[in-house]
Amino acid sequence: MKKSFYCLIFGLFVYAQQGYSQRINELKDPKAPQTTEKWNSLKENNNFSFSTADYSYSKTNPPILETLSKSWITKAWRGEKVHTQLVFWSNQNHDKIEVSSSPLKNSKGQEIGTKDITTGYISYVMTDLPGDLKNGCGISKILDSALVADRITNQSSFEYDKNTTRPLWLSIQVPRDAAPGIYKGSLTLKGTNYNTTIPYTVEVLSHILPEAKDWAYHLDLWQNPYSIARHHNVELWSPAHFSAMKPYYERLRDAGQKNITASIINDPWNGQTYDKYQAMIKWTKKKDGSWSYDYSIFDKWVSFMRELGISEYINCYSMIPWNMNFQYFDENTGKYEILKIKTDDPKYRAHWLPLLKDFAKHLKQKGYFEWTTIAMDERPQEDMKRAIAIIKEADPQFKSSLAGGYHPQISNEFADYSITLGEDMAPDVLKARQDKGYKTTVYTCCSEIFPNTFTNSGYQEATWLAWHSVQRGFDGYLRWAFDCWNSNPNQDTRYGTWLGGDTYFVYPDNMTSIRFEKLIEGIQDAEKIRILKKELKASQLQKLNDAIAGFTNKNINQKAIPNQVKEAQKILNSL
Repeated sequence: MKKSFYCLIFGLFVYAQQGYSQRINELKDPKAPQTTEKWNSLKENNNFSFSTADYSYSKTNPPILETLSKSWITKAWRGEKVHTQLVFWSNQNHDKIEVSSSPLKNSKGQEIGTKDITTGYISYVMTDLPGDLKNGCGISKILDSALVADRITNQSSFEYDKNTTRPLWLSIQVPRDAAPGIYKGSLTLKGTNYNTTIPYTVEVLSHILPEAKDWAYHLDLWQNPYSIARHHNVELWSPAHFSAMKPYYERLRDAGQKNITASIINDPWNGQTYDKYQAMIKWTKKKDGSWSYDYSIFDKWVSFMRELGISEYINCYSMIPWNMNFQYFDENTGKYEILKIKTDDPKYRAHWLPLLKDFAKHLKQKGYFEWTTIAMDERPQEDMKRAIAIIKEADPQFKSSLAGGYHPQISNEFADYSITLGEDMAPDVLKARQDKGYKTTVYTCCSEIFPNTFTNSGYQEATWLAWHSVQRGFDGYLRWAFDCWNSNPNQDTRYGTWLGGDTYFVYPDNMTSIRFEKLIEGIQDAEKIRILKKELKASQLQKLNDAIAGFTNKNINQKAIPNQVKEAQKILNSL
């Protein structure tokens, strides 16, 4: 027994000395070829190249050579994060593949250090293919499935199985104090009896991109703290839970997130997520029929998020849940009860008015009132009118928000209003909202097959969406959800009756995704546009405006999106 123990310790020591190599665990490729003919005919046994960041490569076929390059050249503002995809493919096994970057240096010896350069392998996840679907919601038929590269790990070494294409990610966070100029560096890939180096170049431009906290772009990706608690197996709202949440929401903050998602009732979306949203306010009906409200969880959540730097609207869902069920604790029965009522029932007003009055008082005491909205999601107009009337009765200064269809008659009621990609807001309505300082955003959900941010979406579609919001004169973009994970999110992104990837951008253990990084790329573009519009001369401004004009919601050509984004970015970086 002692001998086995010492052998185990020695083995772990040797393993640690040799360096950690990640074993990649992915589902079987449903579209794998039946033979290895293509792999057997490779000109070189081992291959490493830069590649396009426009789409996912097949895991079980060698990459298309026309998409590859032995070098990479890009431009970046100071303070901007830039990235690209690479691929390694071989017909030989490798116990350990390791990728590393040199510093980037200019002609004067100044450098962008390796602390600002990250590499990691990209893992494949299962998605579904929309085929001839016109809408990705409520899918009732079995769809074709495929493996796609999406989950970006922070592991730069891994075991490699032969006859597979392994994508990798390179990201450079250009320091704001970097001297403008051309910086050159290289990436080195080491395998079993294989070592190669390829060069890349970053031209740092003179413009400076502000820190994310100073971005004007209004990003709203809904958060689900309940998913994080379940995945990390920690008690809800315990110190361990907040510790687990911190890196995820710091990542979200650094993407420019503005809003906090708060669920003030139990299950506002009728169980549409694997981890059901719970009430952050405890509603108690006392024995004498009066009500009391415990805001302790709400306060902890909001305080935590605001301290991280996510500090604009606190959107509280929902006065009009999808099932119209309202849970409360009844002191007479000693258990939780459900009140099921419609908005036109007098009991609806009687249920909500005391809460809203008390909530307004509490929010003012905490200093949250001016930032809080009573939020609704895709609800009928007449129901919303009744809810708004009760909100204003409770406090005329109470704000409302909506992620839903375009309702011109009540659009001025929503301080934070997001309408669908396919709808148009009248220019005079938009201007009236802007004059009031209201936020107006566009959103996609499962309804839009493209452009979107599913795991089957083209990578550039996420970037396109940010440009589209600029084209409309809107403040930003909204989507559910940032982190509503399913039971096996690291391998299979499908859940419920929606297309794969619909419910989350980021993976457990705080792994980002290509979709999320491409969305950040578009948000950075939007910030660059905002800055340049204040500086450009008329002729240059017209050139930029002409590029922006093409990102309309009319006659969108999915196949043209990658080139459209690429050409617009070329113009943006030339001004």
